[in-house]
Amino acid sequence: MRIDKDLVAASATPLVLGILAEGDLHGYAILKRVAELSGGRMQWSDGMLYPLLHRLERQGFVAAAWGTSEAGRRRKHYALTPAGRDALAERQEQWSVVADALKQVWQHARDSAERVAQGPAGLARPAEGWA
Repeated sequence: MRIDKDLVAASATPLVLGILAEGDLHGYAILKRVAELSGGRMQWSDGMLYPLLHRLERQGFVAAAWGTSEAGRRRKHYALTPAGRDALAERQEQWSVVADALKQVWQHARDSAERVAQGPAGLARPAEGWA
C-alpha cells in the first residue's frame, strides 16, 4: 500500500516528536523506527527526514549534538526539548480530533453501505442469481 504524500507530510512532525519522546536518537535510527512502527509501510528517505529535523531544531522543538557511535562513527543525535514536548502534546490533541472525526465519518459510511445492501425497508436482498 502506498501512503499519500500529503498524509506522510502531515504526520511527519508528530511522528518524529513522538519517536524522540522515547529517547535521543540519530537520524538513521529515526528512519528505522518509522519503518518499524508502520510495519514497513512507511519508508522515509534521508531527504525527507533531515530537513524536518533541521526545521524542528530551528523551532526549538529538537536539540542536536554530535556524538560517537559504538562503531566509532560521528553521528548527530537528536533530543526532544521541553518546547518539543509541549508541541507533541498539542499535536496529540489535534490528531485525536482528526482521528475521532474520521472514525465517525467512516462508521457512517459503513452504516449507509449496509442499509443500501439491505434494500428497501431493511429487507435483505436475495443473492444475485437467486430470484
